[in-house]
Amino acid sequence: MDIPQTLAAQATEPRTLGLMHFLAQTDAVGGTLLAVLLLMSVITWALFINKVIAQWRTASRSRRFLSAFAQAGEDLNQVNAAIDNGEPFSRLTRRTLDAARLAAAQSPALRDELLTRSIRRAIAEESHRCESGLTVLASIGSTAPFIGLFGTVWGVYHALINIGLSGQGTLDKVAGPVGEALIMTALGLAVAIPAVLGYNYLIRRNRTQLASLDSHAHDLQLMILTGRSLRAVA
Repeated sequence: MDIPQTLAAQATEPRTLGLMHFLAQTDAVGGTLLAVLLLMSVITWALFINKVIAQWRTASRSRRFLSAFAQAGEDLNQVNAAIDNGEPFSRLTRRTLDAARLAAAQSPALRDELLTRSIRRAIAEESHRCESGLTVLASIGSTAPFIGLFGTVWGVYHALINIGLSGQGTLDKVAGPVGEALIMTALGLAVAIPAVLGYNYLIRRNRTQLASLDSHAHDLQLMILTGRSLRAVA
């Protein structure tokens, strides 16, 4: 029996269409695309969950430090004692106090400039730390739909080739394989949507934190520049 007759015989056999049939019939290219989408999904959820847990822990430590900072008032020694290098507000405070010590003997204008530069550098470092890994989420969110679309095009191409060889061009013979090929587009969207939503959520949290850091930096700079003593901050 030649290939066209085999395909025609297969076309006349009843079959159940769906995801499992699609997975069973997919070729090496389709399998590779499915593996890539699965890997993207795993990376997305692992990165998002890790980031959310890290932000939650950091926020808890930041609240403790800011509470201690508010209670310290003008006593920078108490502020320094409350510093926790595992959270951004403490790191910013440490950098600013170090810069203030080094600039203590300078003129007021130069001292203000040195403090401002130190604060800007510290905030830039915290911004870079917050954005670590978000490029991966953005890339997955933008590329996953196209990977799924490529899988759909590839599946439709092979479905049409097989239908043409079998000579069975009726609607029921065309709609099933083409509909199965659309599964790849759906999988691409299923991977991309959580990545985009997670990216937007994390970006919003980061912007809120950076705005709070900027406000804290101004409070700290005002505390130093209004003439309050550094009193041997270690």
